[in-house]
Amino acid sequence: MGRSGAGAPAPVALRHEVHGDGPELVLLHGVGLDRRMWDRCLPALAARHRVTLVDLRGHGASPAAAAGVSLAELAADVGALLSGPTHVVGFSLGALVAQRLGLDRPDLTASLTLVSSVAGRSEEERAAVARRQELAAQDFGASAWAAVDRWFSPAWRAHDPELARQVLDTLLANDRASYLACYRVFATADTGLWRWLPRIAAPTVAVTGARDPGSTPAMTHRLAGRIPGGRAVVVPGARHLLPLERPRELTEVILAHTGAHTGTHGSHTGTRTGTHGSHTGTRTGQESHRS
Repeated sequence: MGRSGAGAPAPVALRHEVHGDGPELVLLHGVGLDRRMWDRCLPALAARHRVTLVDLRGHGASPAAAAGVSLAELAADVGALLSGPTHVVGFSLGALVAQRLGLDRPDLTASLTLVSSVAGRSEEERAAVARRQELAAQDFGASAWAAVDRWFSPAWRAHDPELARQVLDTLLANDRASYLACYRVFATADTGLWRWLPRIAAPTVAVTGARDPGSTPAMTHRLAGRIPGGRAVVVPGARHLLPLERPRELTEVILAHTGAHTGTHGSHTGTRTGTHGSHTGTRTGQESHRS
């Protein structure tokens, strides 16, 4: 793996926004979600970093993803937004994008925080994600409901029913073709990444929930063990959606990691919405996972 050659497709312009001041940090969401999934982590992160939130290709307000889109293309889209060494935080699909960015553009990755990431799936795990991919193609609504059931424990859903509804609305609002194209990447890309992970040079921490049935603690330990100097963190009692379920614990992990690996590169200030966007100011909790 390496930088894309001259014949590679041009990156697409991603919708993004920037908050805060300090060393550069970018947040990458999971498949079927968008940049708003980081709302609960943003205040603490933007107090220490210049934070760029993006909608990956095929998600949110960014351009659609065509069938056959690759992990390398998703990573190149993000790389085109970054102007220098950046702390890259990726969740689920975003964690795979972060790993590929770390391989293709080590000059842009000051550190990696890989949240709820799959890694080196077993045959049984590959079969399970293939079944979910097939369900999404056959009955998208049922697939979205099943995802929410996996992600939210009964106790959390009872305590925060509006959040569960908002996450479901976000999933259902996806362009179906884009979702399926990106879900294929999520379902298969870890296999191709596995052999290259020892080449990642960025300081890396992998973190997941102890009760995450898809991005399991065993996967997180495998991932951390595969990357030189990698560390694994498991959050007790948590499922998949750490940025929403356990934002305080997750931001503590992120900030401890970035604080230990921050260089002297410059920073900028301000809050803005990026590519083809209009100024929005600071977002509020009411905007979280709006449909």
